[in-house]
Amino acid sequence: MYDVSTRKRAVDLVTQGRSLSSVSKETGISRATLRSWQRRIEPRPRRQTGRPCPRCEDEPRPPDDQAAYAYLLGLYLGDGHISHYSEHRAPNLMITCTETWPGLMDHCEQAMRAVFPENSVSRVRRTGCSNVKVYSKHLPCLFPQHGPGKKHQRSITLEPWQQEIVDAHPWEFIRGLIHSDGCRITNWTTRMVGGERKRYEYPRYFFTNVSDDIRRLYTDTLDKLGIEWTHCARNGNPYNISIARKTSVALLDTHVGPKH
Repeated sequence: MYDVSTRKRAVDLVTQGRSLSSVSKETGISRATLRSWQRRIEPRPRRQTGRPCPRCEDEPRPPDDQAAYAYLLGLYLGDGHISHYSEHRAPNLMITCTETWPGLMDHCEQAMRAVFPENSVSRVRRTGCSNVKVYSKHLPCLFPQHGPGKKHQRSITLEPWQQEIVDAHPWEFIRGLIHSDGCRITNWTTRMVGGERKRYEYPRYFFTNVSDDIRRLYTDTLDKLGIEWTHCARNGNPYNISIARKTSVALLDTHVGPKH
């Protein structure tokens, strides 16, 4: 232990530019102790790591991998949410994926790594599902739709730069939405063939979301792609968007396909 005057004298000598060895010989204080005092008065500048956020720069730009971002945006609007549990930790984006579709989890993780190449992506297992997560303080910058409350209880619109990405990569956006809140099923009906009633099966895509705004983003993008769709109300609720036309289903099979 050293008294205040001794510490002050030693620090003054160090700040004058004297070497730690010479000050140590003069004061009898070890160089390790002098070095620790020096670091307190002259803290080392923190080394900047990671890439800068594309939206926080002086001239904001879109994410580097726009196709991966369009897919991740679709996943976020469907089954994703951003949480901030502690003011001392960065918020996290979490996409919930059922264990029956491991390929979907792989695609989700790949997209997260492409959009956030400097951040760690993890999977947290839950009963029957896994949460694919990434932490970043810039999540609100890249997903400005984040806000208090549930998504269907607030306005969801795309920023102009997001709309440009969706327009450039519409299939990735549609694939993300269907992988989160959609499905491909086989419907059936009966018809008379040669006087005999026969069972007829056909593929169909469904997208179900309570948010009017998110459904509108989905159908607006389908319109631009020339996909025919219809509302399929259930119990009076227009939450389901159906695609059953053969040519439209074929396009979705080519660019989206069933979950796996």
